[in-house]
Amino acid sequence: MSELGEHTPVEPLPVPSPAPVRVALLGCGTVGAEVVRLLQEQADDLAARVGATVELAGVAVRRPHRHPEVPASLLTTDAATLVASDVDVVVEVIGGIEPARTLLLDALRAGKSVVTANKALLASHAAELFAAADASGADLYFEAAVAGAIPLIRPLRESLAGDRITRVMGIVNGTTNYILSAMDATGSGYAEVLEEATALGYAEADPTADVDGYDAAAKAAILASLAFHTRVTAADVYREGISTVTAADVAAAKEIGRTVKLLAICEREVDTGEDGEPVESVSVRVHPAMVPRSHPLAGVGGAFNAVFVEAEAAGQLMFYGQGAGGAPTASAVLGDLVAVARNRVMGGRGPRESAYADLPVRPMGRTRTRYYIALDVADKPGVLTQVAAVFAEHGVSIASVRQEGRDGADVGEDGLANLVVITHSAPDAALRSTVDKLAGLPVVREVVSVMRVEGEAP
Repeated sequence: MSELGEHTPVEPLPVPSPAPVRVALLGCGTVGAEVVRLLQEQADDLAARVGATVELAGVAVRRPHRHPEVPASLLTTDAATLVASDVDVVVEVIGGIEPARTLLLDALRAGKSVVTANKALLASHAAELFAAADASGADLYFEAAVAGAIPLIRPLRESLAGDRITRVMGIVNGTTNYILSAMDATGSGYAEVLEEATALGYAEADPTADVDGYDAAAKAAILASLAFHTRVTAADVYREGISTVTAADVAAAKEIGRTVKLLAICEREVDTGEDGEPVESVSVRVHPAMVPRSHPLAGVGGAFNAVFVEAEAAGQLMFYGQGAGGAPTASAVLGDLVAVARNRVMGGRGPRESAYADLPVRPMGRTRTRYYIALDVADKPGVLTQVAAVFAEHGVSIASVRQEGRDGADVGEDGLANLVVITHSAPDAALRSTVDKLAGLPVVREVVSVMRVEGEAP
């Protein structure tokens, strides 16, 4: 018997360990293989961050024999059965629309959280995926879908949720940025640099999605949807690629202190309605543009990405880093996986879709842009007057004009002069009509180059 005042120590009851968070991985290419490696190498750290062990339950691939880095017991060719098994989170890195869409909808409807890097799927079916997530209470995370390792989606969804974003502009495709950077540095043509980029692994064997702007357009749709609380699909995005950009275009940009970049631009536009009240819309576009060499985007070289976000309270923010590659993209995937796994363990939920604003998407023709226009014109009096009259006829104001002999010779040496015009901001349709009318003038021998200008005051 213990003496008065003494207490027998009581052993604390054991706290049960949370059940492991079981993960199904769909796809094991460049990104998927890195996800597997990081899950294995960082298992202890991930468990500490999540509050439970993160367990890889299976990996769905088409050709198991090509994946010696994955234990054979985890490999399967039956993705649907893996998704339907007792897993908590489905990580998708196979890309494309189908079967990814069906697999992820099945997972979400079953209450399983989803982490995806699939920008094409999100840019076309985000509303359907979010609806399924909302109905079951599951999480849908997709940081890796835009700009690789750069933390961009989460700041737009969460950090800036209390602010009003007015513009998102940047370089979101590493392949095209590598090509344009190399053209600027070497003076080489597009085809030559594309061949080099393919040999180095910066461009796919079929580079269409990159060089024709489809990849950037999908990412722009995702960014605009988040920034402006409006459903924007890839079909809503005006798109031009870089395959028509010539060495002469890049050299002309250099002559006037600019460089050429493929930009994704998402803007909140405000007009005055018939009743005098402000009317909002959004414009979303992807196209090559000349930007001043003093602009931070001009210094983004190689396969890197950089995105500017402008908000009313936060001002201008810049996000920069590696926008593609196995390890950088896997880093973003693992960040999302930790977030959804924590929610599973702690009982929380991630952010839902925010599309309450439901703003209309402005057609490209009504979007205000600036143009660089180079013309070969006859060297005789009155030519500049005729050219200026066409701009005035279409309501386009001229910011600057430069005239010189073609190929740098003195004006008039061979009867031709080169006229370079940079406009002020005007509706894109008016600028296009201006160029069409200029091409028909008898004094204009050739419209040598036309490109939009960004990164300067309008």
